[in-house]
Amino acid sequence: MSPGDEHDSFGGVGGSGQTRTRLPEGNSGDVHGGPRRPARSSRSLITVVGVVVLLVAAIALANRGGTDPTDTAGPTADPPGKTAPTAATGVPPVTGKNGAIPTGYAHDAQGAQSAATNYAVALGSVEMFQDGPREGIVRATHDPAVADDLLKRLDTSYSAGFMTSIGLDANGAAPSGLTFVSRTVPVGAKVRDYTDTSATVEVWCTGLVGLAGAGSTKPVTSTWFTLTQKLTWVGGDWRITSSTQAEGPTPVNGDNRASVADEIAAAVEGYGGFTYAR
Repeated sequence: MSPGDEHDSFGGVGGSGQTRTRLPEGNSGDVHGGPRRPARSSRSLITVVGVVVLLVAAIALANRGGTDPTDTAGPTADPPGKTAPTAATGVPPVTGKNGAIPTGYAHDAQGAQSAATNYAVALGSVEMFQDGPREGIVRATHDPAVADDLLKRLDTSYSAGFMTSIGLDANGAAPSGLTFVSRTVPVGAKVRDYTDTSATVEVWCTGLVGLAGAGSTKPVTSTWFTLTQKLTWVGGDWRITSSTQAEGPTPVNGDNRASVADEIAAAVEGYGGFTYAR
């Protein structure tokens, strides 16, 4: 993925007790993508995939930085000091969908957070590596005014050479016996700026990316990154106009034993994703 230059930077965020997880969605093709970065022998894969996700969101790693405006709360934001880190708050998750992507978010700061979080999952998913599904995801998550240009860039970025470099064929399929893993799992979200027509939301995520299975030379590794999405209210819903990502915040690794490739493949295929909402 070649870096584009239009999505702002996803500054570091923390889990501020503002994101909630609800509604398991089933076991297949969920929109969890694995974006980003460093990883020993599979570093090149992670790096490329990271750029892919950026492009996906229509941006470039080169454009990191930017100020961190004071957090602002929208009409339905939780009162300060009344939210525990894992407590469910706010209105229920959306019930509408555009394809596999949850849509129909509330026209307030809470709705913008829910949209940005679910869009981060979709844009980091395995489906982004397949032409048809990729177009559907981009059109469901982006402002129509930027979708066509973004798709052109993505079509160029997801070239046969790029696919080969990450171990996939030209159609985005993994070699026989291997499972391509690309999932984004939001950990927290917060609003940086909000108006009635626009919002800037940061989503702190962990991601999984790599090829799972016996003999894989690009094992599945975890990454941590923060996505910053600029959203606009258009067509009765929140849509992305630009976005960027930055590495971290990254916690210290625990003492968990690394699972064998087959265990990872079975987990990815057996555990479905979620719809996220404040």
